[in-house]
Amino acid sequence: MKTLMMAVSFAFIALNCNAQRGERKAPPTTEEVFEQMDADQDGLLAESEVKGPLKKDFATIDANQDGFISPEELENAPKPEKKKRTRGRRED
Repeated sequence: MKTLMMAVSFAFIALNCNAQRGERKAPPTTEEVFEQMDADQDGLLAESEVKGPLKKDFATIDANQDGFISPEELENAPKPEKKKRTRGRRED
């Protein structure tokens, strides 16, 4: 009986881990980005306020080149291309 309970527990844990591994987090919305990064709450993102890929592509996203990213500019920014995943294959 104890062995059966352990097997069921391990199966549950394995299924739970696989479910978590399969979940993909959606990219943040424009509103979420501004809530997280707009430190001075002026409705615009200065280069000093942003980080990560947004900082790297700041000049491209800042379409009117005024030194700030507006919500509209972020909405209209080119979306990054998704990387293709190869499953267990190495390319030689």
